[in-house]
Amino acid sequence: MFMSELRTDQAAGLRRMAQPNPVRVIAVTSGKGGVGKTNVSVNLSVALSDAGKRVMLMDADLGLANVDVLLGLHPKSNLSHVIDGQRTLEEIIVEGPSGIMVVPAASGVKRLAELSTMENAGLIRAFSELNHDVDTLIIDTAAGINESVTSFSRAAQEVVVVVCDEPASITDAYALIKVLSTEYDVQHFRVLANQVQSAQEGRELFNKISRVTDRYLDVTLELMGVVPHDDYLRKAVRKQRAVVQAYPRSRASIAFKNLAQKTDRWPTPSAAGGHLEFFVERLIQSHCGHMEISV
Repeated sequence: MFMSELRTDQAAGLRRMAQPNPVRVIAVTSGKGGVGKTNVSVNLSVALSDAGKRVMLMDADLGLANVDVLLGLHPKSNLSHVIDGQRTLEEIIVEGPSGIMVVPAASGVKRLAELSTMENAGLIRAFSELNHDVDTLIIDTAAGINESVTSFSRAAQEVVVVVCDEPASITDAYALIKVLSTEYDVQHFRVLANQVQSAQEGRELFNKISRVTDRYLDVTLELMGVVPHDDYLRKAVRKQRAVVQAYPRSRASIAFKNLAQKTDRWPTPSAAGGHLEFFVERLIQSHCGHMEISV
């Protein structure tokens, strides 16, 4: 590509990023594994896309990735190749169901699960170089409280904590909220009650967590909603499809569609947000100040 063409491509990307409609960045996380976090990320992404949103889904469980497995995708490259300098972020994106853009990670790569703070921050800032038009970026983080979880949660405008009605899930969800609030100044969380038998059970689960956080932490918790236990969800996993597409009339599908509608009504971010700032305004200003842009 000629240099003038490269400058034009970069300028177009910067203009898109500088538009007054910043990307909504949602980190989906959990205190422990096995609570259905990745299924939530996948189905919320597909439901939002079906509702007309331009959605990118990043698999940020860097060492134990499985978004591609759940969707039956077979990417040739992933984030490990980006970190090693073999590919750009743009080059590894694959198209998923309903046109969602999937950023795949690697599974079974120990080094990816042990990235330093600087490496995580560099990966986060790499998103500012993307030229894709995106309304919503959903980040499926790892479970727990390791460096990548805290980095990506801090970078998001919305942090969704997925929890199910098990003592370990509740305890670990509280531990995650505590670490993010006391050590990283994340003060607002949305709780998603997953695999519950009823809306009432989901509300009671939320109340169990909020009673403790109200007493010991200076945070705001909101109940995002509930996803019921549904055998069709397990069937969809076996088919490597999102349940909202494989079984659109199932209880879980209806719940995810309702969650997508609710998500779309959340307050629109007024600026590129998050503590590390995806699509960062400072980066845009820096580029614009040092780059000759020809229209």
